[in-house]
Amino acid sequence: MKQDDVAAGPEPVDARLGARLAELRADHGWSLGELAERSGVSRSTLSRAERAEISPTAAVLNRLCHVYGRTMSQLLSEVEAAPAPLVRAADQPIWEDHGSGFVRRSVSPPHAGLRGELVEGRLAPGTDIAYDRPPVTGLEQHLWLLDGALEVSDGEQVHHLDPGDCLRMRVFGPTRFRCAGPVEARYALAVVRP
Repeated sequence: MKQDDVAAGPEPVDARLGARLAELRADHGWSLGELAERSGVSRSTLSRAERAEISPTAAVLNRLCHVYGRTMSQLLSEVEAAPAPLVRAADQPIWEDHGSGFVRRSVSPPHAGLRGELVEGRLAPGTDIAYDRPPVTGLEQHLWLLDGALEVSDGEQVHHLDPGDCLRMRVFGPTRFRCAGPVEARYALAVVRP
């Protein structure tokens, strides 16, 4: 959220996301301090995200998804409108991490009961996002690079992808996504829960 937007209030998706994060914490019976210990996210960041004073970064959402056993798409679909079998391109939810230059489009029609989902990711040149853990341990990901150049680290292994390359990985530990070229990297990501 930009500084000028504070007076206008939070974005609707941020307000719904904050409410859902507070609801999940309450469902588990955790205080902010307990959630901070479990997730490694500061109490103040958690509190501000729940009150929609800030839009959480991709790394913060990833840590919370790990604690709650959800993929990011599942969490974000819980704050969107009711699921439908068809979602037109213009209606596909887009979430942006303004601080890092990461844009994420949920392509698949959301449905909590399905194990697979399709996401479009875009990373601005120089964007470097590190996740210290997967949102769900053993998550299977198929990353198909459509444009640009992308460097993906899965633990100690580093993969350099060019347009058309497809990387499959099961995620158990840290990952890192870096836009390695002078132009935006755009990819399709198929995610399958274990």
